[in-house]
Amino acid sequence: MKLAVDAMGGDHAPKEIVLGVKRALSEFSDIEVLLYGDENQIKQYISSEDRLTIIHTDEVIEATDEPVRAVKRKKNASMVLMAQAVKDGEADACISAGNTGALMTAGLFIVGRIDGIERPALAPTLPTLDGKGFLMLDLGANVDAKPEHLLQYAIMGSIYAEKVRGIENPRIGLLNIGTEDKKGNELTKKSFGLLKDAPIHFVGNVESRDLLEGPADVVVTDGFTGNMVLKTIEGTAMSVFSMLKKTFTASAKNKLAAGLVKNDLKQMKDMLDYTEYGGAGLFGLKAPVIKAHGSSNEVALYNAMRQARDMVRYNVSDTIKDTIKGSEG
Repeated sequence: MKLAVDAMGGDHAPKEIVLGVKRALSEFSDIEVLLYGDENQIKQYISSEDRLTIIHTDEVIEATDEPVRAVKRKKNASMVLMAQAVKDGEADACISAGNTGALMTAGLFIVGRIDGIERPALAPTLPTLDGKGFLMLDLGANVDAKPEHLLQYAIMGSIYAEKVRGIENPRIGLLNIGTEDKKGNELTKKSFGLLKDAPIHFVGNVESRDLLEGPADVVVTDGFTGNMVLKTIEGTAMSVFSMLKKTFTASAKNKLAAGLVKNDLKQMKDMLDYTEYGGAGLFGLKAPVIKAHGSSNEVALYNAMRQARDMVRYNVSDTIKDTIKGSEG
């Protein structure tokens, strides 16, 4: 299979992107990579590599660019060319750590939406305390949502959890302000009824305070709420580790204690790092489009490529297409 990668997207591009690509090529003998970006910069970090083709462009969509305008005007940007390769059948999936809004725009208007999917959803796998993680969608592709959209999110999430994450009969939860069936606003109440009657393993409402305990394998919500939950989890984790660092460097005694638990703290930090699970998939498109974290390092980019590879291997997009088509019939 061929994976298209935007070498110029993200805070640490192109170095960490290229290193991630090299690692993926060494780990997976069944992939070829089309790498889009400034050839001179890319070649600082790679001499030659089998199964790798560099497509040169010096046009880049910046993090500060307005997404729709950038995709329309920067036709030769690395991200746009990458998405076009997928549309043209030159690549099976694409990965970028660049501008999230621009990638969603390129995915929607270049790669294209699956027939029957009303709104694609941004879906990362977030950490849980037991290390298994859970998929959550939508986390920002759409600010608003209808109950029918959440139903489609649940179906897409269930397919991904089963096919890619290997979870048999994955548990689907609806994010709400309480676990009781009648809780919530108009959106969640109507969504609850649709999910209850859907051909999925719906386990009911789940609360945000319980998410890291793993009450469900897939949690669905609207993009506005989901994005706030994601940033709250990120911010809380960063604040906790900042407080720990201050505490452990406050005195000589504390520094000694820090030395004793250093490895344990690193393990805890790694456990809460959702980039270990890959990037955020943009579900509902005709081919896999993966948004790697903007601060992706080599490991995070490698994991995003692994995720894209698995989505291609297990025909996730086609399965979503067939399932949605079947439910409409």
